[in-house]
Amino acid sequence: MSETGNRLRKLLESPNFDPQSYVKQLSQQSDGDRDLQEHRQKIQNLADETAQNLKKNVYKNYRQFIETAKEISYLESEMYQLSHILTEQKSIMESITQALLSTDKDETSKEMQAAFPKETEELKQRTLTSLLEKVEGAENIMDTPGRHLVYNGDLGEFDVDNMAHIQKVHGFLMNDCLLIATWLPNRKGTVKYKYNALYDLESFAVVNVKDNPPMKDMFKILMFPDSRIFQAENSKVKKEWLEILDETKKNKASKDRHKKEEEVPTSPVRAEVSTNPFDMDDEPAEAEESVNLSLEWIQELPEDLDVCIAQRDFEGAVDLLDKLNEYLKGQPATQKVKELRAKVDERVRQLTEVLVFELSPDRSLRGGPKATRRAVSQLIRLGQSTKACELFLNNRAAAVHTAIRQLRIEGATLLYIHKLCNIFFTSLLETAKEFEMDFAGNTGCYSAFVVWSRSAMTMFVDAFSKQVFDSKESLSTAAECVKVAKEHCQQLTEIGLDLTFTLQSLLVKDIKAALQSYKDIIIEATKHRNSEEMWRRMNLMTPEALTKLKDEMRSCGISFQQYTGDDCWVNLSYTIVAFTKQMMSFLEEGLKLYFPELHMVLLESLREIILVAVQHVDYSLRCEQDPEKKAFVLQNASFLHDTVLPVVERRFEEGVGKPAKQLRDLRKSTRSVRINPESTTSLV
Repeated sequence: MSETGNRLRKLLESPNFDPQSYVKQLSQQSDGDRDLQEHRQKIQNLADETAQNLKKNVYKNYRQFIETAKEISYLESEMYQLSHILTEQKSIMESITQALLSTDKDETSKEMQAAFPKETEELKQRTLTSLLEKVEGAENIMDTPGRHLVYNGDLGEFDVDNMAHIQKVHGFLMNDCLLIATWLPNRKGTVKYKYNALYDLESFAVVNVKDNPPMKDMFKILMFPDSRIFQAENSKVKKEWLEILDETKKNKASKDRHKKEEEVPTSPVRAEVSTNPFDMDDEPAEAEESVNLSLEWIQELPEDLDVCIAQRDFEGAVDLLDKLNEYLKGQPATQKVKELRAKVDERVRQLTEVLVFELSPDRSLRGGPKATRRAVSQLIRLGQSTKACELFLNNRAAAVHTAIRQLRIEGATLLYIHKLCNIFFTSLLETAKEFEMDFAGNTGCYSAFVVWSRSAMTMFVDAFSKQVFDSKESLSTAAECVKVAKEHCQQLTEIGLDLTFTLQSLLVKDIKAALQSYKDIIIEATKHRNSEEMWRRMNLMTPEALTKLKDEMRSCGISFQQYTGDDCWVNLSYTIVAFTKQMMSFLEEGLKLYFPELHMVLLESLREIILVAVQHVDYSLRCEQDPEKKAFVLQNASFLHDTVLPVVERRFEEGVGKPAKQLRDLRKSTRSVRINPESTTSLV
């Protein structure tokens, strides 16, 4: 670059550069329009040079950019896995800490209750009463005997979906329930809160929410299918809420369990007192004694199921259900067993709804069919194999539809069809393999998969036909696209699934229309050439063109050597040669598209095309008066009858495997042209 250019570059790159003052100074110093144009050209050259340098730098570092992006993606995945592991370790440490703290608190509380039993109870009740006087609509809370306050404090409630702040609330934790009251900002007097909701301790689970600044010090309360998120003032208050909630829930469960154990010995007394021979209460009492429901894991089973559902531990929840069913197998259905069953059935319903949501198309469809295996297997274990099958297939249908819709239409049609077939049939193959693995013991679901496969094939054919047939592609392109689809469909036979007939039946309408459309194009082109026919020999001008024509005819199976003359002359008319090439091309493409349902369509199309050429030769023989031209027309007619038509007939029978009776009859009917050229009888 010149010295002037360097100075200009340094001036423009300086941090104190002022465009307005620069243009003003330049206008004052210039002698006229020519100087301004030259200076403008210098700036333009500098801009072009800078753009070129930027492009070179981008191209130079392009591969490095791609590799860096890949490395960043790998590191992001590893960091996510590491974060997940650390979160699990943290939750384990917190659970251990909470267990240790709860043990210490249990011992301390027992000592305090032993020392001041009545005073402590009365003090808690008085405290609760004084606090509830500040809550509007909470007059009936103290009607339950023995209810007292355990913990309370201000909280902030946030929206579960978008984490937006909703309102300020006050939480009252009692020994058997949790009261949520909303804050009344403009209320004067003693009433500062309004009753919002009351939750039984057995009806919800508490889950810690990981800090994600600025959203921190939060915990979630799950009352399936709803949930609420609250924020404490700081991490210390949050920890107290989590610990005291967990401790209170355990104390209530333990108290209920002891109460049930104390009620069991009282039942045999009735059997000794009653003398009524029609009193049937003895048998249930004895049966209740035979089913021991006082085991700790049975008493805590509903709460454990809530925790498993909240933590998405579906396998653990189903394992607990299987353990309970195995324990109660063969046991009498007593009243307490029925009550336990009712509680468990409610959790089973909640678990089923969660698993159904996991398989819904609204969830992320990434990960392929394997991503649904977990939810499907647990639904099958719950005895919901039919629902699991339906949801699995709906999920895969949505995934296939999304993949097809996201496929970009670019480049040639054949390239797009290759991508479309690869995506669809690969997804179908993976779905079939995953279905066979998940539902191996449920053979009744296989018919549903076959029906689903047909509906998926309909979706594929819609996208296929829209791109191939609706866009009016050439017949050769359509034939190649159909060939690609057939080859991919044939791969499904590896797993015993043959959808070839389904594919053919769905494509037959479009292929039939394409064949008839291309037939009409050939007939119109032939008629146009016939109207300009001069019956002259064809001159190809160059030996290369003659050699190319011979190769084309040889590839079609037509013996052409006897019709070539000296130099570059061909002893046939241009119309007959062009017709032969077009018809043989139509035949080959039609055989690629051939289905048994298209047999008569292809046969009749060939017959109509041939008939146009034969009628033209017949008409020319009857009308031509020049002996030389008549002999030349007769030579062309002989070429059609003796060379072209037998090849068409033989090639059709080889490709289809059936005799072409219509073509044979047409060839026989054209013999009158060759035998009696003076005849005035038309072939029409």
